[in-house]
Amino acid sequence: MSDTDLASVLAGARVMPVLTVPSAATAAPLADALAAGGARCAEVTFRTPDAEQVLKTMAAHGGLTVGAGTVLTSEQVDRALAAGARFVVSPGFDEAVVARCGELGVPVVPGIASATELMRALRAGLDTVKLFPAEPLGGIPMLRALAAPFPRARFVPTGGIDAYRMTAYLADPAVLAVGGSWMATAAHLERGEYEEIRRLTAEAVRRSAT
Repeated sequence: MSDTDLASVLAGARVMPVLTVPSAATAAPLADALAAGGARCAEVTFRTPDAEQVLKTMAAHGGLTVGAGTVLTSEQVDRALAAGARFVVSPGFDEAVVARCGELGVPVVPGIASATELMRALRAGLDTVKLFPAEPLGGIPMLRALAAPFPRARFVPTGGIDAYRMTAYLADPAVLAVGGSWMATAAHLERGEYEEIRRLTAEAVRRSAT
């Protein structure tokens, strides 16, 4: 499995909303707001009881390529794909999760926080990893330090990134896309601020294209 597989699934999208959605009732208007803002992909984290239903609803929207995030086990991989996930994201490198995704032919982006973990991912045949949590680990200097000895690695940094930091990450040739939660936070969803979600998404998409 290679970064071209993920790149094909993302269809050139360079910014990925990372969504933790407490209630499935918000999934449809959330999908509408993200798509209206120009988002082409989204990651739904498996952090809430409604995550699978949220994933199903958003995957059925048609305007978004939706993946499953915070996938910790091979059993969750199966559940995510059954719900419509097109790719899988994990906060760390887990052999069972990576192996199951390989068996099913779905792109997987495991999280790494060190050169050792990156070497394990590359040895497993992966080219693309998630640098997580990107900002607490050192941000762009950390990313560049990891990228230098591993030129074939591609990164999807996530964790502590906002609309302004995003631009600097995307300027690095080792970065395939950037993930972030600032476009659609739990507070936005709780208050029903879908127009604000649309606005923040549109701003992020615009910045990612410059």
